[in-house]
Amino acid sequence: MAQEKRIFETQFAGKKLVVEAGQLAQLANGSCLVRYGETVILATATMSAKPRDGIDFFPLSVDYEERLYSVGKIPGSFMKREGRPSEKAVLVSRVIDRPVRPLFPKDMRNDVSVVITVLSVDQDCQPEVAGMIGASIAISISNIPWAGPIGGAAVGYVDGEYVLNPDAAQREKSKMYVTVAATEQKIVMIEAGADEVNEDIMFTGIMKAHEEIKTLVAFIKEIIGQIGKEKIGYVSAAVPEEMVEQVKAFALDDIRQALDTDDKNIREQRLKPVYEKVFEHFAEQYPNSESKLTECLYKAQKYVVRRWLLDDKRRVDARGIDEIRPLHAEVGLLPRCHGSGLFSRGQTQVLTIATLGAISDRQMLDGIDTEEFKRYMHHYNMPSWSVGETRPSRGPGRREIGHGALAERALEPVIPSEEEFPYAIRLVSEVLSSNGSTSQGSVCASTLALMDAGVPIKTPVAGISCGLITEGDKWMTMVDIQGLEDFFGDMDFKVAGTHEGITAIQMDLKIDGLTPAIIREALDKTRAARIYILDEVMLKTIDKPREELSPYAPKMITTRIEVDKIREVIGTGGKVIQKICADCDCKIDIEEDGRIFIAAVNSENGDRALKMIEAIAKDPEVGAIFKGKVTRLMTFGAFVEIAPGKEGLVHISRLDLKRVEKVEDVVKVGDEVMVKLIEIDSQGRLNLSRKDAIIEIEGLPPQPDEPIPQRDHRGPRPGGDRHDFRR
Repeated sequence: MAQEKRIFETQFAGKKLVVEAGQLAQLANGSCLVRYGETVILATATMSAKPRDGIDFFPLSVDYEERLYSVGKIPGSFMKREGRPSEKAVLVSRVIDRPVRPLFPKDMRNDVSVVITVLSVDQDCQPEVAGMIGASIAISISNIPWAGPIGGAAVGYVDGEYVLNPDAAQREKSKMYVTVAATEQKIVMIEAGADEVNEDIMFTGIMKAHEEIKTLVAFIKEIIGQIGKEKIGYVSAAVPEEMVEQVKAFALDDIRQALDTDDKNIREQRLKPVYEKVFEHFAEQYPNSESKLTECLYKAQKYVVRRWLLDDKRRVDARGIDEIRPLHAEVGLLPRCHGSGLFSRGQTQVLTIATLGAISDRQMLDGIDTEEFKRYMHHYNMPSWSVGETRPSRGPGRREIGHGALAERALEPVIPSEEEFPYAIRLVSEVLSSNGSTSQGSVCASTLALMDAGVPIKTPVAGISCGLITEGDKWMTMVDIQGLEDFFGDMDFKVAGTHEGITAIQMDLKIDGLTPAIIREALDKTRAARIYILDEVMLKTIDKPREELSPYAPKMITTRIEVDKIREVIGTGGKVIQKICADCDCKIDIEEDGRIFIAAVNSENGDRALKMIEAIAKDPEVGAIFKGKVTRLMTFGAFVEIAPGKEGLVHISRLDLKRVEKVEDVVKVGDEVMVKLIEIDSQGRLNLSRKDAIIEIEGLPPQPDEPIPQRDHRGPRPGGDRHDFRR
């Protein structure tokens, strides 16, 4: 029997928000349909009946599933159905995962699955915002234990004014796009992209988003009050506190000694005998309990690190609270690559390689956004050996996709436009060693690689992270957290930017939220740190983009032709453009507006392709020199094709510097020869001269001009017309 549909309405950032519950997805623990404008998403939350055995983590999965029917598209794949999640879907899944995860019980081991399905998209109402709201409501009204609800909102900055949940036109003009998730009291997630926005503007925008979220959370609480289910109990996987205290009492001194080093490898070597000693000591008291004893040792290490920080203001590696680890930078490591940069911060080491390509090398996107292509791409790889582990490579995971996207977002504001720099750009960040904040290391390495490649970026970008330790009302932040401080700390607040301002933020939390004071301090500390990295290391390694591209990078030539000439340049079935590409060893991209991009490693080949295209699409200029191919021999001269489908006559008198008796004595069909256009006659036919081309190329003294032989007695040759001598 169908359940009654319940409908709840409110105004959210100036638009109607409608929540429907009770009718759809009734077998999930909690579900709701969210309508925001004409954007519609279905959110479901489901929990397994029993905990999963043999794991030491809470098994939560959050999936944001795009359906192309939501924007009236049929998938472009061979199967004509959605396949693996798009990069955008993975990123949105992470954005929703990060604020909901810390609010689940840490000792719960039941599988929980949160799925947001995008059913309809109104580009003025972002589905990821509706998805975050839907996820919060679905979990909140379910019987799944959770300390929510949360709300989510986006904030932009348009013409000096803050705009909540900006529409498509506003997003185009906005200086920043910041997604914020929060409870009524605290902020639990920040994800931002910005065009060098200063810390004051960013902080105020975050606070404005929080004010709007407070009203949204109150609305969600009203829904919970009316239809929310009673939360169920669960089997706790927490290790008994008595066991934790016993392990602490036995091993704390050994743990302190083991952790007291700035070298990750030494620390791990010291900890091995501590683990063995604990397992042996408690084997009789706690038989077959190595996993629980391991958890106790984790808690003991966490206790030591947090006590050092909170009580003694002491870091594991003896650094100052706001001191950055030793920095190192290099460029030009890989001679055959177009650009490369190495950046090291302590034991975190990232190598980024820049590759320049033709515009057609850009990525085609098949998603629910309006963006169809992406010419700047950033990929991030973190193999298991970078953290001293062994596991098979299965391709990029969500974390790698997320870190690559974060670095891409950080650098996007400084990438030159297509008009300024007509190249597709791909950056690949290879993590060689990881001990904290590799994503921000990849931002720094990528800036170095771009400048080494000669990409005229607007200004350099650097990134750094800020950590947090809290205990009740007591808290402290520290700059440049290493792995141990990330594992045992409460926050990883990553900020990238330039001297002028912020370009990207990503905040990961393990607690129930941040106060405004913590956010403000993190913004101020990361600003000082990134400027230090820029001035003291990166700009001393390479202070500006190289003036010349790598000799192995394609040289780009651009031109524009009349739109009605595009068809002639392409030719039937693409024959003309394919022939130019083959003859000139180049790549040619033609845009619908008549812009043409020619990419060739050899600039001479690029120039030759340009002349061929212009010879087809424009009237070639008298005096221009072409490299052509002999197509036919006549008694009075040779026909030479200077571009596919366009040829002219080299009269026998202009075949060579000396007198020529027979055309065959100088050229034969298929020969490539340099020719100069010396006349376009009254019928539009091209008169060429090999002799004049030789004189100009070799810098010989000019010879007396001879009259250009007349061809009127022959008339236009068969198949020819005023502008085009075709075979």
